[in-house]
Amino acid sequence: MLVDLPLDELERYRPEVAEPPDFDAFWQRQLTAARAHPPEVVRNPVDAGLRTVEVFDLRFPGYGGSPIAAWLLLPAHRDGPLPAVVEFASYSGGRGLPHDRLVWSSAGYAHLIMDSRGQGSSSTAGVTADPQDTGAPASPGFLTRGILDPDTAYLTRLFIDAARAVEVARALPEVDDSRVATAGVSQGGGLALAAGSLDSRVQAVMAAVPFLAHIRRAVDVTDEDPYAEIATYCRAHPDHLEQVFTTLSYLDVVNHARRSTAPTLLATGLADAVCPPSTVYAVANHHGGQVRTLAYPFDEHGGGGSHRVREELAFAAQHLR
Repeated sequence: MLVDLPLDELERYRPEVAEPPDFDAFWQRQLTAARAHPPEVVRNPVDAGLRTVEVFDLRFPGYGGSPIAAWLLLPAHRDGPLPAVVEFASYSGGRGLPHDRLVWSSAGYAHLIMDSRGQGSSSTAGVTADPQDTGAPASPGFLTRGILDPDTAYLTRLFIDAARAVEVARALPEVDDSRVATAGVSQGGGLALAAGSLDSRVQAVMAAVPFLAHIRRAVDVTDEDPYAEIATYCRAHPDHLEQVFTTLSYLDVVNHARRSTAPTLLATGLADAVCPPSTVYAVANHHGGQVRTLAYPFDEHGGGGSHRVREELAFAAQHLR
C-alpha cells in the first residue's frame, strides 16, 4: 500500500527545494498589478432551493482584471460578522453547484468557493474563462500552459486569483475580516497554501493532499496525472527542462509555505500516488508556522475524506472562533 517513504522518515523529511532569488519580488509585482484593477465585486442572489443557506453568485477581478466567478454561501440565520472560509477547487473542477458544498455554511461560516479559470469541465462545473492564455504549445491539461516564463504561466494567474478571492472575502459586509481561513483539497490545497502566503492576514489554512508541493520530486516519483503533464511536456521538449523547473520554482507551494505563519492543518494519504506523501511533508517541515499533519495509512488521494473534514471543522473552530 505504501507508495513513498515510511512514516517515521516522512516526519523528518525536509528536502532542499529550489527557490528563485527574486521569489518575493516576483509575487509582489504580480499582486501590485492585480490590485491596479478596480476592486468591483458583482453580487447577485441565487435561488438554489436551499432554506437554511443564502446563495449569491459573485464576480470579482482576478489576474489581469479578468472576471472570476465564485459562490458565496451564508447561513440564513446569522448575527453579526461571521468568520469566513475561502475554498478552492480540485484540479480540472470548478465551483460546482451550491448544494455540493454545504459543510462550512452549515457550521456557521461565510463560505466563498472560487471558480478556477479555464477549468471546470470534468469533475465539477465551472464558468470562468482564461482570456490571458497565450496559446503557446503545451501538453494536454493546464500545468504546462505558458510554462517557459513565470509571467506567462497559467498557474501564476490561478495563484493571483486565489489571493484576490481572499481579499474579496475579507471585504464582504457579512465577514469579520480578522477571521478568514483558506481551504481546499489537492489543487485546492495547494491554492490554500499559496493564498495563505500571499495574504499574510489569513488566520488559518486547511490543505488536504496539497498539489504543487515539492514539484520536482513529485514528477520524479509518480507517473499519475496531473504531474504526468509536466513529464510529457519535458519528454517532447528536453531542451526546455531547466526553464520548466525554474518557472515551477515560483509556484512550488513549499516556497510559499516557508513564508506563511498561519496555523495550518495538512492531510495526506500514505497510499496517495497522485500527490506523494513526501511532498506533503516537505510542506510541513519547511512551514514557517504551526503545522499539524494528518496521516491516513491506507488512504489514497482522498486524504481522510469525511474523517478529515471532522478534523477541519474542529481546527477552524479553534482558530476562527
